[in-house]
Amino acid sequence: MANIDYRNSEADTRAELIDPTLKECGWVTGGDVIIRREYPIKKGRIIGKNARKPSLSADYVLIYKNNILGIVEAKKSSLSYTEGVAQAKEYAELLKVRFTYATNGKDIYQIDMETGEEKAVDKYPTPDELWNMTYTENNELWNLFSSVPLKTDGRFELRYYQQNAVNAALKALCQNKKRILLTLATGTGKTCIAFQIIWKLMQTRWNTNEIDSRLPRILFLADRNILANQAFNSFDSFDQNALARIKPDEIRKNDYKVPTSQSIFFTIFQTFMSGEEPYFGQYNKDFFDLIIIDECHRGGAKDESNWRSILEYFNSAVQIGLTATPKRKANVDTYNYFGEPVYQYKLKDAIEDGYLTPFRVREIKTNFSEYQYNSDDEVEGEIDTNKLYKAGDFNSKIVIKEREIQRVKAFMSEINQNDKTLVFCATQEHAGLIRDLINQEKTVTTNPNYCVRVTAEDGETGEEWLRKFQDTDKTIPTILTTSQKLSTGVDAIQIKNIVILRPVTDIVEFKQIVGRGTRLCDGKAYFTIYDFENASERFKDPEWDGEPEPPMWIEHPPKIHTKKPVEPKEKIYVKLGKSREVEILSTSTTFYDNETGKPISAKEFIEKLIGILPNFFKSEEELRTIWQDPQTRSNLLRAFDSKGYSKDTFDEIKRIITGEDNDIFDVIQYLAYNTEMKSRQERAEQCRLLAFDNIESRKHAFIDFVLQQYVKEGVGELDPERVGELIKLKYGTPINAIQELGDIKSIKTTFSDFQKYLYIA
Repeated sequence: MANIDYRNSEADTRAELIDPTLKECGWVTGGDVIIRREYPIKKGRIIGKNARKPSLSADYVLIYKNNILGIVEAKKSSLSYTEGVAQAKEYAELLKVRFTYATNGKDIYQIDMETGEEKAVDKYPTPDELWNMTYTENNELWNLFSSVPLKTDGRFELRYYQQNAVNAALKALCQNKKRILLTLATGTGKTCIAFQIIWKLMQTRWNTNEIDSRLPRILFLADRNILANQAFNSFDSFDQNALARIKPDEIRKNDYKVPTSQSIFFTIFQTFMSGEEPYFGQYNKDFFDLIIIDECHRGGAKDESNWRSILEYFNSAVQIGLTATPKRKANVDTYNYFGEPVYQYKLKDAIEDGYLTPFRVREIKTNFSEYQYNSDDEVEGEIDTNKLYKAGDFNSKIVIKEREIQRVKAFMSEINQNDKTLVFCATQEHAGLIRDLINQEKTVTTNPNYCVRVTAEDGETGEEWLRKFQDTDKTIPTILTTSQKLSTGVDAIQIKNIVILRPVTDIVEFKQIVGRGTRLCDGKAYFTIYDFENASERFKDPEWDGEPEPPMWIEHPPKIHTKKPVEPKEKIYVKLGKSREVEILSTSTTFYDNETGKPISAKEFIEKLIGILPNFFKSEEELRTIWQDPQTRSNLLRAFDSKGYSKDTFDEIKRIITGEDNDIFDVIQYLAYNTEMKSRQERAEQCRLLAFDNIESRKHAFIDFVLQQYVKEGVGELDPERVGELIKLKYGTPINAIQELGDIKSIKTTFSDFQKYLYIA
């Protein structure tokens, strides 16, 4: 063995040195032992339509009794055995592993992440030794939980942070904690985490009565039906006879009695608080062993909140709160009630890891951020002629339709109208008005349900529209308007635009609204927030995604409150006089740095683009040559996309430099060489003059049609992949096109050849 050269590669070192050494120490997959190679940790931040930063994976993960106990970071034998120490520590921190190792196959370096001790060791510990090194105190309950593998059905694997959250909650339970808080960003799979916790509890028959081996009774409590339904539907791996979805109509059918024979119960606060006497009072106080409260920050655990009364009633149960934000000022009582979160996973980390979609912000301002009465204005209702109405008054106290018309026109002219979009409005009435204005402004379809309203007032009809909106196979409805209802609980992965038409001063709600667009979707490089209300100021809040403040401990006695109905005040409707019009005063775009993920100005973003342009072409002539050929142009655009500069990015840059009517070629040429830009219309006219003289006349109509599409839609119409669709649009069938133009090869040649005339100097 001494004569073998292991320096060729890291793969050789692993196969010839590391694998045999691990095997000698008992790390052979089988029974309770599993070795995972190239264990995936991070997918890598999305930086383009089909591009990500490099992913992150550990060379070896050592698993024993369903627990990750160790990490081994390998380097080829010609390097120092401590070369991988930094990576070994990084992976151990992410995976919450105590012992991690760096090796070159010949020597081994051990790091104890808990004590900080680092040293060279002669061999790896055996599985039992590593278990005892990790868990120095024997905990029978943890041993029991560890005996049950996570439920993946062989179809999926929990992400590292999800497994961390499950373990953190179960370890807290093993330490006899009664109130447990998990804080994870919206869209990171809190329901999945809840499922895995419950799976282990059910399989081990854990319950609060230690001498009883019965199945636990678990309550999943939400504040909205959509959240309760999503959770109920995701628990399909359980015996369906063990599940109960508690609804008012089902209770009425059962002679107003709540279900008691199942093991896992799903309901919302409002249902439990219903009835002449609150329905939850029908259960004995010690009926439930565990209660999971989804989106627990919405209740706030305040003494006046509904669910505080429910939780105090079932105070013998272990209670796990799930929340999306570490903010303390807006939901201080949540943290008072549950204490410090046992695990946190932030939005910025989820985006950087590649598990959520990055976003951009487009701020749009009008000249009507305030309003004071003018004698030219027509007023319906009683108006205070001396009052200056401000942002929070619009559409809640005063309605100026012209203002809303211009705001709708502004964002409808900027978005791709085929993209799924959520619009947040001030009230349900405002959401109805915006729905109507959007449908009047749409240009991509004649379907009357292109935009619909989904608010509490829309009931089951709204719920059905929401289900269709979430369906990835359906394109209608394309836009939803809402007020408060959809700020949580909407898992619609295709959302590419969020429009804010009402003030959002609460950072907790702001995080929830942003979270509506963060779900991953194929081809979704980012989503855009169109902000008309300066809500983006919340990004500057140090608590936007920073470390939480220490909790303020305030005691609240449990109470049950009933709300008195309040008569709504009549709104004031204003029609502006002829001398006053609503104008869009300014727009600005916030970009996010592809390397750091931090917000930067449009100027900084464009300067970074200018700086990397020489990596793609060396001269103006080389750029022109590349662009004239459809295939090399597509390759260049893909190369830009891989660096975070997608076609959508160039479209955004075109808006900034007022080049919406220009070709991307002109934008790149302008940024690189400060040349004058031509409009697509000018290029098309130039092409007709030159191409028609050099290409046979029977093909002129087809070229002219493609040029019309190019002027209307942009350079994407000139991609080779578009030929078939363009033929269909122009001729109906390929046979018709062949009769007019010649065979398919000839058509493709024509499609490619004429394009060079678009870009001749």
